[in-house]
Amino acid sequence: VAPETTPAREWAEARPGSGTEHPNELPDTAHLSVERTFCFADLTGFTRYTRENGPHAAVALLEEFRAVSRDVAAKRGVRVAKWLGDGVMLVGTEPTPTIAWGGHMIDHFEDEVDINLRVGLATGHALLFEGDDYIGEPVNLAAKLCTVARPGQILASCDVADLPPWIRVRAVDKVDIRGVGPIEGIQHLVVAAR
Repeated sequence: VAPETTPAREWAEARPGSGTEHPNELPDTAHLSVERTFCFADLTGFTRYTRENGPHAAVALLEEFRAVSRDVAAKRGVRVAKWLGDGVMLVGTEPTPTIAWGGHMIDHFEDEVDINLRVGLATGHALLFEGDDYIGEPVNLAAKLCTVARPGQILASCDVADLPPWIRVRAVDKVDIRGVGPIEGIQHLVVAAR
């Protein structure tokens, strides 16, 4: 059974206090820091696909992407935090299930002729803002790693000691991130051949 990862549950677990205090006794939650794994995924080639196949095909593809994303997230115990057009942001309490989500999704879209997926992951402390949004360096890094990942590639700056056997480390490298500079130790992950 997948762990409960809804925003309300996460907020309740991270919140200081019991949640039943008098309004004057509520603790300050403006700076609530939580450790999470953040994942950004993006369909590559979607603009070209839309231009060549039309809006109806594009909508059908997005519907498939979102349905599969939700289903795989539920099975892996990670949470879809927000949709970003032809992309998605996910949040996991552990790196491995979040990485497995990325690998599962890349494997699913591998046979698509014009479409592939790229994924960026980072783990660290971020501010949980208003109970359902995250702000901080690992969020930004995951988004930027997704931007520089190649189609079919997962770039991860998190611990990958317990990878699923069907996901492999292709390389550990330095990646140059615009606005950040070079970052050492980025894992290049790929889905192993079937």
